[in-house]
Amino acid sequence: MTAEPDPAVEKIMTAGHDHRMSNAYDVIVVGGGHNGLVAAAYLAKAGRRVLVCERRHTVGGAAVSEHPFGPDFTVTSLSYVVSLLPQQMVRDLKLREHGYRVYPQGPYFAPRRDGGYLSLPDDPVARAKEIAKFSSRDAEAYERWNAWLERLGGLVGPLLESIPPKLGSKKPRDLLGQVALAAKLRKVDVREAFDLTRLFTASIADLVEERFASDALRGLLSVSGVIGTWAGPRSAGTAYVMLHHHVGDTAWGFPRGGMGGVTQALAGAARAFGAEIRTGAPVGRIDVDAGRVRGVTLESGEEIAASTVITTAHPKISFLRLVERSQLPEDFVADIESWQTRSGTVKINFAVDTLPTFTAHPDYDPSIYGGTIVLAESLDDVENAYQEAVAGRAATSAFADICIPSVFDDSLAPRGKHVVSAFTQWVPHTWARNPDPDELTAYADRLTARIEAVAPGFIDSIIGRQVIGPDTMEREYGLVGGNIFHGELTPGQMFHCRPAAGYADLRTPVRGLYQAGSATHGGGGVTGIPGRNVVRQVLRDSRRKAADGE
Repeated sequence: MTAEPDPAVEKIMTAGHDHRMSNAYDVIVVGGGHNGLVAAAYLAKAGRRVLVCERRHTVGGAAVSEHPFGPDFTVTSLSYVVSLLPQQMVRDLKLREHGYRVYPQGPYFAPRRDGGYLSLPDDPVARAKEIAKFSSRDAEAYERWNAWLERLGGLVGPLLESIPPKLGSKKPRDLLGQVALAAKLRKVDVREAFDLTRLFTASIADLVEERFASDALRGLLSVSGVIGTWAGPRSAGTAYVMLHHHVGDTAWGFPRGGMGGVTQALAGAARAFGAEIRTGAPVGRIDVDAGRVRGVTLESGEEIAASTVITTAHPKISFLRLVERSQLPEDFVADIESWQTRSGTVKINFAVDTLPTFTAHPDYDPSIYGGTIVLAESLDDVENAYQEAVAGRAATSAFADICIPSVFDDSLAPRGKHVVSAFTQWVPHTWARNPDPDELTAYADRLTARIEAVAPGFIDSIIGRQVIGPDTMEREYGLVGGNIFHGELTPGQMFHCRPAAGYADLRTPVRGLYQAGSATHGGGGVTGIPGRNVVRQVLRDSRRKAADGE
């Protein structure tokens, strides 16, 4: 990207005021999570003077490493694996020069209460043998399933990384965008169009139950359709959530130093390109005058000027708290108010004094212990957990997606000790606003006992346990409703509907104010795609303004 002069900043300078000596910037980024840091790095690389304002004491947002058990243990509090961060972004921002390193994640390993297990190794022959322990038919069907998802993921990936056109608009520029989208869709044949439509509307249960017979495989596959989502495997739309995890050009892995290693590398890159990052600097208001953004006012009262502001906060925070409602159209506010952002997720982190020993596989094997350990006996097991939460009770037998990144990364724990990350579901989504601490503890105890059932001795090995419920996710990390995606990945909240009608292009109703959080198109997971795409939009608009003489 090449530097483009910002007309508003040029006006300041030609008026005899050096903007570099005043409290003014070309761009202010609200929020120092991964998308905000990506945007800051690209903009600074393009020659903009950029300020990032982060509310918390550290950058990272939900992709942060912390020390709840003391300085010897490093825990990824929430987000726990890097998956969809494009490799081109890693190269563009020179992240490896800033310490970015990823250990490839091992395959799925699902230990069962009866002492058996299902594993999905990378080698197709070994994988077929493992699946055939439960069903020879499933072993054959799984290879077709993998190829099918890879093909459909290849179609969706480019759409996820592009800026959506404003569908329905009759303006010439928007019509050109719609034509460009139509050109991309010409690559989709009749069968693929049918399959994609099913994926966007069907449940994950619809797909796996018609293809697979064994409870073990159905249960394991169903988890990827509901992870982080207020929906059970029989809920419509969960098939897409599963596909969302199969797009991108990078392998899943554990970043060295935890997920904070990713965002610290992004922060290092942003600073190296010239961006300024301020932590402990919560924004109290995004300043708007006559329909145009003017900058921000911090909660401390400090006013900071900028002709461009990018907010990466949750949309309910950005547009219902930080911007005066009188500055926004009523239909836009209504869309944000109705934005569904429920969850019911609980993250449980452990520090242990020894590696867990699974009854099903007691011999140490990095491909087993360094993979994704899934506790889900069957698809019905997962659905029942959701239905209990819908009825207002924490799940009796919660499913869990467990990782032990210290198997690879010796920086996370002292020698011989480990950190265990358990991403679990569900508790009632209402606990985001009305928590029940006692019931949350009881839920965590049941999940801990479930690990003990497949890894005897686990409870005795625990040095520390951290339980992060939906209320803490909302209050501490800004995840409204405890939703890790800033909004549910349902058909009505994807593509041109993310997060409001007519604003999936990362713009907002306020001139100069842009959005690039996980609730925007390309978000959901640690992708960085909204952060990169918003820079493209900002620079494009800047060139247009310059051409129009504004």
